[in-house]
Amino acid sequence: MNSSALKTPEAADASAREPAAGSSRLVRKTAVELVVDELRQRILSGTLPPGSALRQEALAEELGVSRIPLREAMRFLSSEGLVDLQPHRGAFVSMLSTAEAQEFFDIRLRLEPWLLREAAPAMGEAELAQAEAVVTRMDVAEASDWGRLNWQLHELLYRPAQRPAALGIVRALHEKSERYLRFQVVNAPIRQQARTEHMALIGLCRHGQAEQAQAALEQHIIEAAEQIIGIVRRLLDESDGSPRHG
Repeated sequence: MNSSALKTPEAADASAREPAAGSSRLVRKTAVELVVDELRQRILSGTLPPGSALRQEALAEELGVSRIPLREAMRFLSSEGLVDLQPHRGAFVSMLSTAEAQEFFDIRLRLEPWLLREAAPAMGEAELAQAEAVVTRMDVAEASDWGRLNWQLHELLYRPAQRPAALGIVRALHEKSERYLRFQVVNAPIRQQARTEHMALIGLCRHGQAEQAQAALEQHIIEAAEQIIGIVRRLLDESDGSPRHG
């Protein structure tokens, strides 16, 4: 997609199509979806740094769309936590917080390896096969879908522990930290590393190596935290001096 201009809504509906997985049918991307994809990529890559004002009139002209799909796109990105909509002020790229991200990972580090150790002895081949299928789907997933699939994978690995309260806490943490995960998955080498580590976890569980799986997951979370917090710090350093958190 041309990053400097998008097709008009009519042209987008007519020509922006992609094959649906496992089907010969074509799925049309609307102008709203095209704008969402473009702005999301700019935010996650740091082209639009935290705190940046999103001037709708200028963006509509640059992207070649009307204000209507742009407003819809802003609302959608706000629901993802990427954009702040402020009454009487407009839209701004949401601020990041290294302290918030660090806290999410600190709690995950204390809960998830324990959950995996408890789950591994009760894990059957059906769960492991499902987990491998999710990893395969993650290989081709858009950044906007990767976090959801990542949670599906981890949930499959933790559910046999039969610790519903802990699983609920971890689920909430994954939902809150999805924005930060997206900064990780737009980087192809990091994404490949995550795949390798996920498959290693599945392999250790398959062979009943619960303690080794626990240790591997601890390292997986530590490295993910270092990568993501490093990206967040860089984005904050490159921002335009707007108030920062963390």
